[in-house]
Amino acid sequence: MKKNNLKQLVSNLPKYPSVLGRHRLFNSAVLIPLVKIKGEYHLLFQKRAAHIRQGGDICFPGGGFEKGVDKDYKDTALRETKEELGIDAKDIKVLGQLDTYIAPIGTVIESFVARIKKKAYKNMKIDENEVEKTIVIPISFFKDNEPEEYTLSHEIQPYKYNKDGQKEILFPVEELGLPAAYKKPWGNKQHKIWVYKYDGEVIWGITSVLIRDVIERY
Repeated sequence: MKKNNLKQLVSNLPKYPSVLGRHRLFNSAVLIPLVKIKGEYHLLFQKRAAHIRQGGDICFPGGGFEKGVDKDYKDTALRETKEELGIDAKDIKVLGQLDTYIAPIGTVIESFVARIKKKAYKNMKIDENEVEKTIVIPISFFKDNEPEEYTLSHEIQPYKYNKDGQKEILFPVEELGLPAAYKKPWGNKQHKIWVYKYDGEVIWGITSVLIRDVIERY
């Protein structure tokens, strides 16, 4: 490597390292809303409408970053909260941000912990096209109750079978001359899933990961 090339490399290194290959992933942001009810802080959740993607899941308000609309990920979280729950940014005080989370499904999540004004909570208007209902759960519930724990397995699949039962090669291991071990699924990465049950509802997935992080810091 020439000296000039090395200088160029150094000058092009990121000043604030982020997530490598982030542009290839789905980038999103959520708000983790805190509401004070009868002197105790609660987490505010929403249950997704049955007819939309991941319908019936319980989650925090949030969604995908929109380039040209959102100036940053905090903007995304505030915009989605307004769209889904009808709570204005002026009624939300962002207290801080959790670490960036990269989910096994290839989603990057930026999470912002925020306090919601009581009046705004009482007067919120949900978008029924996206949200079935809202749920508030005392933080003390999560402090006092450990979640159920399960383990899933993620494998890399170099091929798949289509609807006609024909094998489709996704990664041509043989043509590339790679070791035979890669001709079949590999990886088998173990991934823990936590499940909370509250008043007949089940909370799991990314939401449970965020809950655990908040509770450990509370």
